[in-house]
Amino acid sequence: MSARPTRADYVAWRTVTTRWRDDDAYGHLNNATYYELFDTAVNAHLYEATGLDVRRLPQIGVVAETSCRYFREIGFPAPIETGMVVDKVGTSSVIYRIGLFQGDSDEAAAEGRFVHVYVDNTDPARPVTPMPDVIRAAVEPLHRTP
Repeated sequence: MSARPTRADYVAWRTVTTRWRDDDAYGHLNNATYYELFDTAVNAHLYEATGLDVRRLPQIGVVAETSCRYFREIGFPAPIETGMVVDKVGTSSVIYRIGLFQGDSDEAAAEGRFVHVYVDNTDPARPVTPMPDVIRAAVEPLHRTP
């Protein structure tokens, strides 16, 4: 996907508060903070949609891939809106896209790609396993074809 995403591209929303420490020495959001926001958007949705502590399920989602496209600077003190959509729901994986918005702009300041692969949380080797039905039920409503 090469076009700059807009608010209309996402289906689930959450607002997060920025913190003084989120900015780097150049006065904009530190790169690592973008990834924290992506992780929080995905896992907060899973917690809320399932009503469960997803870390305690017999199958858990581990991050297999992340990336970020940056379009413009954002940072403290304004809040950030995270928009999320699911591009693919597989047997054992989910591909999310998370857009970050700050201010009134309809265009994303950044967009992340976040891939969860489900593994057996009861086996120390953590082999890949089908995702739990409760997770599938939480992510399928967010699925849109890119």
